[in-house]
Formats: sequence, C-alpha cells, structure tokens
Amino acid sequence: MINRVVLIGRLTRDVELRYTQSGTAVGTFSMAVNRQFTNQAGEREADFINAVIWRKAAENFANFTGKGALVAVEGRLQTRNYENNQGQRVYVTEVVVDNFSLLESRAESDKRRAQNGTSEPSSNNGGGFSASAPSDNSFGGVDPFASANQNSNTQATSTATNEAANPFAASGKTEIDISDDDLPF
Repeated sequence: MINRVVLIGRLTRDVELRYTQSGTAVGTFSMAVNRQFTNQAGEREADFINAVIWRKAAENFANFTGKGALVAVEGRLQTRNYENNQGQRVYVTEVVVDNFSLLESRAESDKRRAQNGTSEPSSNNGGGFSASAPSDNSFGGVDPFASANQNSNTQATSTATNEAANPFAASGKTEIDISDDDLPF
C-alpha cells in the first residue's frame, strides 16, 4: 500500500511550535495549495491543507519559515479523531511531514516580510544562527571536512599550507577557464 503526499504551496500562518511533555518538538501549520484549474470567474482557487512536523525538523522548519513562505513538503496523509470538551467526536485529516524544502531565497523571504510590515524574521532562531553561507565561501580558516580529532595546531598548519598551495587564491578571479579536454569525463 502507498500513502505518499507531495505538496508545494505557501504557509497561511507562522508554524506553531510546541513541545510534548517528554520534550519532543512538534510544529503545526497550514498550507495554501493552488488548484490546477480556474473557476468560472477565471480565478485560481486554493486548498488549505493542515500539516504536522516532528522533532528537529519541526524546529528547523519553524526557524526558517514564516507566513507566506513558499515551501514543498513530503509525507503521508493521516486521519485521527478525538473527543472535545463538549463530548463531540472531532475528525482530523493532516499531512505528517517527513521532509521539506524551502523554495524561495532568503532575500525573497526578507522582502516579503518587509512588504507585510514585519521587519524581523518571524522565528526565534536561538541566538542568531543564520542558515545563509558566508558570501566568500570561506570557513574562517578551518577545513569543514577535517577529522574531528585534529588539534588547533594541525588545523593552523593545514590552513597555511592550503593557502600557499591554492594557485587561484591571489588571482582574485571568480571564474576559471577549463578546456573540455581537461575534464575527466
């Protein structure tokens, strides 16, 4: 049996991030997903689909998205029911998200927030952690692929050696001319 859901749409509100009694993060949100066809007035209608995301993925999703963000989610459709305070049976259908992708750049996200009157990111990202990579692609002199047990002296020596061995470091060029004959494939 197959139960897979893939949706692309915009968040209708900020992700509501909560924690269970055992400390597990859970985020709930709703997405507006456009339909394939237009109505009689020529307008495109949308479906509003509820979703839930768990654990570290929930924290990341809440930190890097906000109302209006264009996202893709992948998961499974799930139904559940419960009895509310009035004794009525409530049925819920939602997507349980396994994976997500952010489909707009950080600049587009910031621009949308500015247009909506929200100058700050909609999330509390815990001490200023930024998901954007450094613009110069440097890692502060530390090799991100170095083994974890290297000491700082080895890293400093390695950094100096790498800078001296890089023939393109002093040229200032961002592009390198390579012939098709130089490629291994």
